[in-house]
Amino acid sequence: MRPVAAVRETADLVKFAHTAFALPFALIAAIAAANGLPPWPVLGWILLAMAGARTAAMAFNRLADQRVDAGNPRTAGRALPAGRVGRPFAWALVALGAAALGIATWRLNPLCLALAPVALAWVLA
Repeated sequence: MRPVAAVRETADLVKFAHTAFALPFALIAAIAAANGLPPWPVLGWILLAMAGARTAAMAFNRLADQRVDAGNPRTAGRALPAGRVGRPFAWALVALGAAALGIATWRLNPLCLALAPVALAWVLA
């Protein structure tokens, strides 16, 4: 698969456009929690945590629903059931997203890091 096609397929697998749509809500929450604009590095870690958690969740959801998606004409053309992306790649996305969440929460503060497994369990449930 060509690099551009691989990026496009990956973005579609995890619905990156939906992640981008949700980012302003995370930024608004960060601004509200900080009573103003937090430092730029903090905003970056928040965005990475959110994107990581959502990537892990979406990839996991695609893995969990692969058989159902394959049997549904509306979803049979998705990357995983159609075979354009393999299960190991999707699992790697789950791991990469979880790692991004872990690193970002570690950089934010101890409470975020302590709550990261709860957040990950929630989005993977």
